Amino acid sequence: MKVDKILNEIEEMGDAHAGSSANTPLRENAFDLSDEEKIDLIKKDVKNILDTLGLDLTDDSLKGTPQRVAKMFVNEIFSGLHPKRKPKASTFENKYKYGEMLVEKNITVYSTCEHHLLPIVGKAHVAYISNGTVVGLSKMNRIVDYFAKRPQVQERMTMQIVHELQNVLGTPDVACVVDAKHLCVNSRGIRDIESSTVTSEFGGAFKKKEVRREFLDYIKLDTSF
Repeated sequence: MKVDKILNEIEEMGDAHAGSSANTPLRENAFDLSDEEKIDLIKKDVKNILDTLGLDLTDDSLKGTPQRVAKMFVNEIFSGLHPKRKPKASTFENKYKYGEMLVEKNITVYSTCEHHLLPIVGKAHVAYISNGTVVGLSKMNRIVDYFAKRPQVQERMTMQIVHELQNVLGTPDVACVVDAKHLCVNSRGIRDIESSTVTSEFGGAFKKKEVRREFLDYIKLDTSF
């Protein structure tokens, strides 16, 4: 059976982080259901999982868990799946003619590994060189958060952040570095609590060694206040 074949492939994959595409894999009808309908369906599935594990859902501490988890999935940790939540990144003319690199560093990343649905927690560092257009600083944080709030692969998320800012700013000169801990590595499997994963995407001028070096040096600056 086709289903058995797919399940066998997943089992054989194990902890291997197989890639799919630069775009988050979504079905064409991914948004046919309303958020409320999704919450109702997910609530039932979570209840079934907890029941199967043997938990007593009549207990005061557990009886609200299926509803809480369903709402969290749709409205919070996977909210970046829906394009209606994509941040509107208003741009402005660079009237002050700032021609150097702009770096927004230490942007907090809370995401979820799509292989085990466990947290990814870390920092993103984003930079761009204006070609006449600038974007509000908070919008850079919001773009990072939008692509983080979905089941993710860190490599894909890093590329998505860069591609979105390139589209918003109308320039290829955008870069992003993400340094994050994956709880699928830290809390299960190998249980290596010290390791973190670093990914990068360099566009346009950032492919030049000296420009990339400048960006990476900015990241190392101590900004404790």
